[in-house]
Formats: sequence, C-alpha cells, structure tokens
Amino acid sequence: MTYLFTHFDKVWSLLLEHLKLSLIPIVVALVIAIPLGLAVHRSSVARRIAVVVGSVVFTIPSIALFIVLPSLINTRILSDINVIVALALYATALLVRSIPEALDAVPAASLDAAEAVGYKPWERVVKVQLPLAIPVLIASIRVVSVTNISMVSVGSVIGFGGLGKLFTEGYSRNYTGEIIAGIVTTVVLALVIDVILVAIGRVLTPWSRASRPTRRLRRRAVPATTPQTTGMAAEGATA
Repeated sequence: MTYLFTHFDKVWSLLLEHLKLSLIPIVVALVIAIPLGLAVHRSSVARRIAVVVGSVVFTIPSIALFIVLPSLINTRILSDINVIVALALYATALLVRSIPEALDAVPAASLDAAEAVGYKPWERVVKVQLPLAIPVLIASIRVVSVTNISMVSVGSVIGFGGLGKLFTEGYSRNYTGEIIAGIVTTVVLALVIDVILVAIGRVLTPWSRASRPTRRLRRRAVPATTPQTTGMAAEGATA
C-alpha cells in the first residue's frame, strides 16, 4: 500500500485512463444494444440469432481481438480506439441478450393499461417498457462494467494503458508493492462504479422506493396471529 502514497500521481493518471477505456465502450454498447434488443424482442428467431452471435463474439479471446482489430479498422495497435471498439463489442454481445430479458420482466398488466390509455407502440416502449425494465437493465450494466474494468487490465499485456501497467511493470521489476497497488486500485474502481450504478438505478426508479414504506405499513397493520388469539377466535365462533 505504500506504493499508492509514494506514486499517487502516476496511479491517479492510470486510473483516469482506465476509467475512460472502461466506460466509453459501455455508452457505445447501450446506444447499439438498446435498439437491437427492442428489435429482436418480439421475434423468437431473431432472439436466438442474437444470443448465438453474442455468444460467439464473447468467446473470442480479448488479447486476440486487440491484436486483430488494427488490421480491420486501420488503426495503430496501441491506439485507444482498439480497446474501445473491442470492449464495445463484448458489452454489446452481453447487453443485446439482456435487454429482451429486461423487457420480458415488465408486467403484462402495465402494458395492457398503457394500451387501454391509448399509447402508441413507440410510446409504450419509451414511457412504459424501458422505464419498468430499468432494474434488470441496471443489473446487466453492472456486470458489463466489472467485465470491462478487468478486460482493460488484460490489454496492458500488449502495451495498452490503464491500471494494468502496474501489473506488467511490477512483474518486470519484481516489485510486489506495485502489483498489489494495481490490484487494490482496480478492485476499488470496480466497487465504486458498481455503487454509482446502483444509485443511478434508484434515482431512475423512484416508484420502487415509494412502494417500500407502503409495504412496511401494511405489514405493521396486519395483527400477528398467535395460538391464544386463534383459540379466542375459535371460542367466539363456537359461541
């Protein structure tokens, strides 16, 4: 842990770079995956194809993808664009399967009510389905964010930036303190991003917080049933 204090400026700059390489792909993936997920949601065949394609993309080794991408998109091998594109592909592969599942979690009664009110199909999607699917969607984004943070560290093996540099440099110099600093900082970053996503989910779903006090009041209002009260009720009924 001493390394974190003696090299704070270096660790901070690597953390910011790591954060950029981790979060930009998630934003790109959401822009791509949400329309795709909505498109395949109604078709079982399209959903199967999306699952198969997503599984194939996600099974490609990250190191291999980092090396092959420059020849496909005409960039330098150490360009940040390669990391962003590769991680966006992985994130899209995960989210395109999760978004239909999130939409499936929306109660049918809510959709029927929206249709009865007169919402058009696109209005039902924007005003009913997507908002009610947020809890499941946030859970998927949390998984994707942790995955991206770990994969950025893997990219340091071939020279990419981020906190993974602390692993490779510490290993090459046989400096355990630097490696531990990289592990601790990466884990803390993942935890902080996860907490922020949970908070965003709560802000975007205020109705879930509002329903909790109501449920608690209902539980308090129901009298506890004990053997004595049950017996008294039975005697009253017999009388």
